[in-house]
Amino acid sequence: MNATPSKSWLPVAAVTVTLVLWASAFVAIRHLGKDFSPGSLSLGRLLVGAIALGVVAAMSKRMPRPTGREWVSIVTIGVLWFGVYNVSLNEGEHHVDAGTASMLLQVSPILIAVLATMFLGEKFTTYLTIGLALAFSGVVLIGTADSDSGSRDMLGVALCLLAAAVYSISVILQKPLVARLPALHVTWLACTVGAVACLPFLGRLVDDTRAAPTSSTLWVIYLGVFPTAIAFTTYAYALRHMSASSLGVTTYLVPPITIVMGLVFLDEAPPTIAYVGGALALLGVAVARRKPKPEAAVPQQQESARVHG
Repeated sequence: MNATPSKSWLPVAAVTVTLVLWASAFVAIRHLGKDFSPGSLSLGRLLVGAIALGVVAAMSKRMPRPTGREWVSIVTIGVLWFGVYNVSLNEGEHHVDAGTASMLLQVSPILIAVLATMFLGEKFTTYLTIGLALAFSGVVLIGTADSDSGSRDMLGVALCLLAAAVYSISVILQKPLVARLPALHVTWLACTVGAVACLPFLGRLVDDTRAAPTSSTLWVIYLGVFPTAIAFTTYAYALRHMSASSLGVTTYLVPPITIVMGLVFLDEAPPTIAYVGGALALLGVAVARRKPKPEAAVPQQQESARVHG
């Protein structure tokens, strides 16, 4: 009885790790844009992630056996989330800055909430609706403040929105998987599928690695181990213990974290309005995470009415 409450902090910790590492990925991708092409960066990141996850998965006592239907979902997630998502985002950040890219990705919580209502039977609560509106408003403020030049490349916008769409679909497909299979193994298998899907970029990866400085190669390894292997696994673990809608809205915290990291590592100081947007995004996440109070008094009132009737 006491075991469950003692571990109630684990999903929150998993979400925190995921958000920080994913925010760092936007900064790293922007930093690596001059040394690695979108395809080669995706393949390098996924190969490192698949190897790291495979080593850990091999240490487990029992390897899960997905059903045929689960394999279809795993392959779809691997191609979409790990393949298409990474290539689209990497190419998108060649056309828009990291802050704008992270903002554009935040249409995904809305898509996830709608898809979860349609396919997972989750409720679109009042708190979730208000939280989505508040958080998205904050993200729009951040995106507006982070683009002083006003020269957004429509191709970059379209690519980031494509990344958001395939991410949202993949979360809905992953939710039933992690209910039965370990998060680690689902992530490992999907990451491996994504790496296989990106193998056509192998030649470019070899060339880019030879030409790139050692520091950039180390950044690719960082992307593979931390934002990919670790963060995707912690996200899958959190998805097992939270609704897809509630978990999806927490990604509104990524743009504020990205801006802070951009300030520290890229020497990009956002204007004051960006901080206002960050505070609004935090408020939105807090509201969306609230659960409606159970209406325990209703049955008693109905029973009383029957007695007096």
